[in-house]
Amino acid sequence: MYPVLMFTSLLCVLFQLEPIQAWVVWDNHAIADGQWWRILTGNFSHTNYSHLLMNLAGLWIISYLFQPSKKQLTLGLLVISFTTGLALLFSSIQIYVGLSGTLHGLFGLFALREALSGRKSSWLLVLGLVAKIAWEHFVGPSSTTAALIGARVAIEAHLAGAITGGFMAVWLWLPGRK
Repeated sequence: MYPVLMFTSLLCVLFQLEPIQAWVVWDNHAIADGQWWRILTGNFSHTNYSHLLMNLAGLWIISYLFQPSKKQLTLGLLVISFTTGLALLFSSIQIYVGLSGTLHGLFGLFALREALSGRKSSWLLVLGLVAKIAWEHFVGPSSTTAALIGARVAIEAHLAGAITGGFMAVWLWLPGRK
């Protein structure tokens, strides 16, 4: 898992550098003009270094807590990031950067996978994720986080990522899928 974490961390740092960042952010108009790679790459760019460090810390902590294999982490990162990027095409968001949608998805994937495998305490983690997303949609996201990242918190990405992670966990749990 550590090679995947190192590669992802380095990729995110690289995507902070101009002019690279200008070519990787999730930009609705650029995607509509055929720059499809942005659906995936936008998740790995950030508004500023505080945003980057916060998201990378979340990635490392989730990985430490759940101990996914390299394959599980890589598959989760790619599928959840791509699906989140696709889902945002159906929102009003014009520009998106950040790993938070993917992080919500990874947390949901690994927590629900544990819960479905019989670890009862992991249902509390799943419930906590559902409560956080519900809070963001009914009450609003944290204004402190918005100030720290210098942008509106993309709660649509959190929802899309969490739903994707949940579906992945159920898919992998179904009989015959290990």
